[in-house]
Amino acid sequence: MRWRLGTRGSRLALAQADQVAAALRAVGVEIEIVSIRTSGDRLAQVALAEFGGKALFVKEIEDGLLDKRIDLAVHSLKDMPAVLPAGLVLGAFPAREDPRDTLITRGAGGLDGLAAGSVVATSSLRRRALLLGRRPDLVVAPIRGNVDTRLAKLDRGECAALVLAQAGLDRLGVAPAHACPLPADEFVPAVGQGILAVEVREADREVLELLGAVNDTRTEMEARAERSFLRELGADCHTPVAAHARVDGNVLSLRGFVARSDGREALRSEARGPSSSAAALGAQVARDLLARGAAALLASPPGDGD
Repeated sequence: MRWRLGTRGSRLALAQADQVAAALRAVGVEIEIVSIRTSGDRLAQVALAEFGGKALFVKEIEDGLLDKRIDLAVHSLKDMPAVLPAGLVLGAFPAREDPRDTLITRGAGGLDGLAAGSVVATSSLRRRALLLGRRPDLVVAPIRGNVDTRLAKLDRGECAALVLAQAGLDRLGVAPAHACPLPADEFVPAVGQGILAVEVREADREVLELLGAVNDTRTEMEARAERSFLRELGADCHTPVAAHARVDGNVLSLRGFVARSDGREALRSEARGPSSSAAALGAQVARDLLARGAAALLASPPGDGD
């Protein structure tokens, strides 16, 4: 059998697709990787929140699945909207990479070593709120481009620091000097950060069955909890929202976060329970935050950043 695997064309996206393709080839599936240019790639210089958010990185790929130009697709889970198009499902979640954010500075000292007024570049409203909540004296500026482009901007002195996903650095084999992972309990990661998702047509039972070869049950439970949290909140990329689930044995713990983009107001909530109830726990944490005023934060203007 031969399957066409759709992905974005960036170096990181292709590395992620290669990882999934290798696992499927190991069980006898012939894979052709198909690179698809998305709206997010074409709008490389604009603020994502102004043009539909991170969903711009998946729409054309999902269209390829629905049109049967590809048979499955690999995404960074954090780029995926909470609700999928009718007829599509997430069929597998390979083992999660490091979910943390990493601060990369031009010199030593980490976050506390940055001088007041230093410019920190990030592509995320969530990271902006977390940074300003901890260091309101910093200037947080938007940045676009792939990992290499962003690191080059740091090297040129366009900013004093930037924040990237550690998982992306690991998948690319990139280890910048003065990189400092930020603790996930304080800097709560984005929903799905560090997780790859394999999306397929719901009716393709053969594909879904063979995807068991690349699925990691622990990662799947974490993904289900975090995405349930996102759906229950009714949130999108316009608002700083975060959730981080961890499975330890049969117990899942989930931490949720909602804030204003300036970091001045934030709400946090946590819950623990059986990992078999992952989706219910995600909804529980979201409902707790909504009961404490998260809806007002969700409705606040997005502010600067993308």
